[in-house]
Amino acid sequence: MDMKETDKRTMTLNLTAREMAVLEDLAAKKDLSKTGVMKLALRLLQAADSKVQLGHKLMMEDEKTKEKTELVIL
Repeated sequence: MDMKETDKRTMTLNLTAREMAVLEDLAAKKDLSKTGVMKLALRLLQAADSKVQLGHKLMMEDEKTKEKTELVIL
């Protein structure tokens, strides 16, 4: 049986109290469900990882000081 992109699968995720607090805080700030935050995080990691695999660097820049910080994905 082939899986379609729209087919859904269920997963159980065990988080520490701190991780759950971060997830709940992000969900409230972004007006998303906890599932929505996790899906967004997955898409962001996938996009970042694909760029890193191509040899690109991920950088954050402070708008005021122009200081740059490289983000490392393991």
